Amino acid sequence: MKTDNPVQTKSYAFAVRTVRLYQHLAATKKEYVLSKQLLRAGTSIGANVEEAIGGQSRADFVSKLGIAYKEARETSYWLRLLKDAGYLTETEFTSIHADAEELCRIIGTIQKSTKAKPDANSCLNGNPIYNYESTVYVLFLETKILPKTC
Repeated sequence: MKTDNPVQTKSYAFAVRTVRLYQHLAATKKEYVLSKQLLRAGTSIGANVEEAIGGQSRADFVSKLGIAYKEARETSYWLRLLKDAGYLTETEFTSIHADAEELCRIIGTIQKSTKAKPDANSCLNGNPIYNYESTVYVLFLETKILPKTC
């Protein structure tokens, strides 16, 4: 996995934390239902970010990022529920929930920036250069990458 893409790196690290939290909840709290939902949603974020990076079109890219955003919100919900139900301490909850919220903000910003930019495929010069992997990284840094002819 490339490590120069912050959202890719952060979503993967979050998936690893989610797996470890699931293992902890299953082993120490004997909680399987809610934690399984958390596991599915929390690991899906990174999987959908990966799919977005490999998107075949701008629409595919935006669609997969949309799914990743929804999964991040769902993960936040399951974390809050686990905390309020007494399965997570405030300390356990705070750190991982902050990471889930950060992923929501990052992915949401990338979505908005991507939707606001003109589609490179509509360039008059017929030379689309829109690279979705670079877009994720560059939009994360809030830098413009579209050609000036668009």
